Amino acid sequence: MPDWVTQGYTEYAKRMPRECELKLREITPGKRGKHTDIERVMDDEGQRMLAAIPSGDRVVALDLSGKEWSTPQLAEALSRWLGDGRNVSLLVGGPDGLAQSCLAKADDRWRLSALTFPHPLVRIVLAEQLYRAWSILHNHPYHR
Repeated sequence: MPDWVTQGYTEYAKRMPRECELKLREITPGKRGKHTDIERVMDDEGQRMLAAIPSGDRVVALDLSGKEWSTPQLAEALSRWLGDGRNVSLLVGGPDGLAQSCLAKADDRWRLSALTFPHPLVRIVLAEQLYRAWSILHNHPYHR
């Protein structure tokens, strides 16, 4: 990732308190070419993503068919997630989205936006919005 992505993500990740720590796990996307079987590539990516999820985690898939939340609604979701007592794994798919196996495993589906964002930007937006949601829950002035 370019330096600006790492810096942006790191800035928000370091602001998060210990009880809401962000940890990034990257899964290398499958190779795509002119004659690639996209379903097979997505299935392989999905298997590797599912294998990386610690047992017992709540799984939230970022998906176009998911719920599109306002920031206060995300804060409510974050409150539920934190109250659940489990760690949360957010799944962001590759260029073709998430494998069906990942969607089937998801406890929640979140539609970040109707817009299409480049993956590097999604990483930063997720970290910032989670920090903003946390700040709402704790009456922190950041959200103003």
